[in-house]
Amino acid sequence: MENKPTIKTTGRYRLQYRGVNCLNCGHPLDLSDKYCPNCSQANSTKKLTLFDFFEEFFSNYISYDSKLWQTLAALLLKPGKITKEFIAGKRLSYTNPFRFLLSLSIVYFLIISFNSEFETWNKFGSDKHTPIFDLQSQINNLEFENEEERKIALAQFDSLRIQGLNGYNLSENDSLLLANPKGHFKEINQEGFIERFFEKIQFFNTVIKSDTIYSFSESVRKYEVPEVTENRMAFNLSNSIVEIEKRPGTFLNSLISKLPFATFFFLPFFSFFIWMVYIRKKYTYTDHLIFSFHNQSLLFILLIVSNLINTVFNIGSEGVFLLIFAICLYKAMRNFYQQGRVKTIIKYIFLNSIFFILGSIAIIILIAASVFTY
Repeated sequence: MENKPTIKTTGRYRLQYRGVNCLNCGHPLDLSDKYCPNCSQANSTKKLTLFDFFEEFFSNYISYDSKLWQTLAALLLKPGKITKEFIAGKRLSYTNPFRFLLSLSIVYFLIISFNSEFETWNKFGSDKHTPIFDLQSQINNLEFENEEERKIALAQFDSLRIQGLNGYNLSENDSLLLANPKGHFKEINQEGFIERFFEKIQFFNTVIKSDTIYSFSESVRKYEVPEVTENRMAFNLSNSIVEIEKRPGTFLNSLISKLPFATFFFLPFFSFFIWMVYIRKKYTYTDHLIFSFHNQSLLFILLIVSNLINTVFNIGSEGVFLLIFAICLYKAMRNFYQQGRVKTIIKYIFLNSIFFILGSIAIIILIAASVFTY
């Protein structure tokens, strides 16, 4: 009896390219097997070509029955039901919620970075670097006709150091610090930890701005700073603050690039509160996490569409799409958890309040971490 394939085949999946053994695991195959039932590799003996790569790419992402389009349609038209179907086992029709959210968040924040004007904010940065001590060494190396002229030049240097040079205004404390930096740092080491650490940040901030200090090792050599972890942390933080002051726009772009990954640390905490609110429902923590991922994906989809509309038509449509998301989120809670309107509204308000509180904390932590590592 002739063994015909049971599904329509194209490209390298045609019958003439079928094998009787899997090229990956060696499992026996029938000619009707498009994929190996043991390892899922495609049953094809045809050599790969560039045309095959492009054909499979477009067929996976553009065809009407692809996972991508089915997931997008379900999120927009059936909020909440997609999560119910996914945790019930109907997973082959939809994309993986974790990978889908990561992809959407990266796309969204890339669009924000490209369309933003954060880099133009660098013009507001304080890119002033005043090598005061270098100027003093130059004055000392100059030849004067007599000692009186040298004293006049040094007096003028002291005046510049106090008033500021090239726009960098030194406070009275900074001028005292720069007059004897080694002695000042030794006095700092005699204070309590918290006060000492902030004093060290101020010390390094001042010498980085006013002197040619670019690394912690230079401060160790020049100011006899002990090479310990506390001093290194204070220097790195001060150096980051100075760089942020110079290029605030670049820092914001760097911060935005970290937001997609911060989302994956934030949502698990938020899902814990959803689990607590719906603790009587027979859902696991993972079920609530998938629900959070689906709704966050919907938010990114709407924000991406809003951003594209704003770019093309030069309008502000964020408010409209956020309102659409708010309505879809309510419907998702109703469809997934199957509770009455009053209970859903109360939990909707409570969970959104928790979301904004946790979101604010996450942003503060992200900013602090970015400052330390910038």
